[in-house]
Amino acid sequence: MISMCYNKTNSELYTYKSISIYPKVMVSMSKTLKPTNKKSVVVKTAETLIIMIAAFLICYFNVFESFEKLMTDKLYQTPRGINNKIKIIAIDNRTLRELGAMGTWSRQVYADVINTLGDHPDVIVLDLMISSKMDEKGDKALSEACEKNKSVLVGSYINYNSVMRTGNDGKMFVDYLNIETIDEPIMGDACESGFVNTLPDSDGVLRSAMLTCSYQGRKQYSLSYKAYKMYCEKQGITENEPLLENERMNIQYAGKPGNYEIVSLASILNGEIDPKIFNDCIVILGAYSTGLYDQYAVPNSSELMFGCEIHANIIQSLMDGKYPVSVNRLYVSIVYALILGVVFVIFRHIKPGWSIALACVIIAGFSFAAIMINNAGTILPFIYFPLCVLIMCALCIVHSYLAASTEKKKISETFKKYVAPQVVEEITRSGGYNISLGGESRDVAVLFVDIRGFTPMSENLQPEQVVDILNSYLELTTNSIFNNGGTLDKFIGDATMAVFNAPFDLDDYIFKACKTALDIVAGGDAIESKFLEKYGRSVGFGVGVNCGRAVVGNIGCSFRMDYTAIGDTVNTAARLEANAKRGQVLISEEVYEQVKDRVEVEPIGTIPLKGKSKEVFVYSLTGVKEEKTEPAEKDTADNTEG
Repeated sequence: MISMCYNKTNSELYTYKSISIYPKVMVSMSKTLKPTNKKSVVVKTAETLIIMIAAFLICYFNVFESFEKLMTDKLYQTPRGINNKIKIIAIDNRTLRELGAMGTWSRQVYADVINTLGDHPDVIVLDLMISSKMDEKGDKALSEACEKNKSVLVGSYINYNSVMRTGNDGKMFVDYLNIETIDEPIMGDACESGFVNTLPDSDGVLRSAMLTCSYQGRKQYSLSYKAYKMYCEKQGITENEPLLENERMNIQYAGKPGNYEIVSLASILNGEIDPKIFNDCIVILGAYSTGLYDQYAVPNSSELMFGCEIHANIIQSLMDGKYPVSVNRLYVSIVYALILGVVFVIFRHIKPGWSIALACVIIAGFSFAAIMINNAGTILPFIYFPLCVLIMCALCIVHSYLAASTEKKKISETFKKYVAPQVVEEITRSGGYNISLGGESRDVAVLFVDIRGFTPMSENLQPEQVVDILNSYLELTTNSIFNNGGTLDKFIGDATMAVFNAPFDLDDYIFKACKTALDIVAGGDAIESKFLEKYGRSVGFGVGVNCGRAVVGNIGCSFRMDYTAIGDTVNTAARLEANAKRGQVLISEEVYEQVKDRVEVEPIGTIPLKGKSKEVFVYSLTGVKEEKTEPAEKDTADNTEG
């Protein structure tokens, strides 16, 4: 409610807003007590831009590169089944036991294998370095076997050095992949060759293969790519043109270590295997023993993979057309940032529970889309989008929690201005209940206090001086009410109304209402001299206290309600206050009967009260009796010494 008092002398209108107190409703009252200094649109836009810029930078500069590679490996590198047209002849432990150390062999061994296989395979790949002469007879036999077969492919090796070069922008840079020489096989034109160099990533995992390079104006091919090209030529099929990044192809591994069909070299030499099983196949002869040091870390397995198996996977990737290309990181970073900005705005406008659910849906949808896009031939940076979604979701939840905590604290501080602190603590512990119109009938004590001499004072003082005095006295009444556990119902101009035993049960509430009245009068006497000296004016209080049944609850309409007490008990308390003289506390007979053994009074007698048909017997409350303490019983027992 709004109470107004009019100062005729100064023609000033004073307005005091009566703020209703509804305990246990901190959550519901938050709608009306929300801070007015909400973040502006500019601030929220700035926050969104910061999130977008941070997301862009994290993705573009690949901040979590190692983790990104690990997650991409787990997601994208899934076995899809090996091609039976690719077979491996292994220099395995059995072969080494039967033939001895590999470095002691005559190259007649490889010639015998080539001659045994004959023209059954389409391509015979020797994943070996045969760039230096060993024994004349064996070298000659190998050259003749290659010359006769015409489908043999042997490995070569590129020797790199570092040189300074000038880029297109005119800046100097170090080229670490400058080809110095190439170690070619000794068979010369009798066979085809392809380089076997590998370039693992910074974490040592082989995820891509260099397929081509240029040397002395001539295009060079890797062993795997050359084998694929020879196979396509033999089969008369059109080659798939792999999409390369800096001459390199991302390897989509089809199998794990040990998945491809493997035949021991010893079994070929011993005639245990019919060479017809290699019809129309690509046969790769290579090291398959740990002691030969031709193993590499691969993204689809925790085990190391032999070089011949890696060649097999590269060849199958070319045959299957599985060579996904990484998207332009700049473009994808921009797209991620834009989408994440929208997601952040959505998170800020929904509840935390919905944010978590939406984050799960977004991450699941993105993961599915990323896999589909990868299968279509494009590799998306995987980790950054879900990671940013989780971070934003967490930030919004924390922000929501902090905002709620801050708002709850502000509401609590606001309630403490109107309700006793212990009541606020009870509200905080127990939470709120629904606000509804109506109330409950309960026994309460009601106190009214009004300033005596307020109107003459306001006529002779400046408005600012009146407000200063008024605020001091109202602070006194409020503190007195709170100190005794009462609830401040409202300020009515220069008057104050308080209720005891509502909304919570309060022990000894009638006596506490009387104690509050005496505290107010005593406090008024204490500060009276202060304002007498300061302004030459002072005021006193008239107080009325009554007890009985009253309806306590919400009065008003659905969109504006006040928590208050209504009934004859309240009206009587107000009339008692109206009849009280300066510095006097009038209590009803009902109050006196409840506390007569604990208070000091002076009977006033029966007086008429405005609006009541019957006169009421009242007492003037003058003090509180001191509680008597029983003396401790004297110990009369004899104390004897043994």
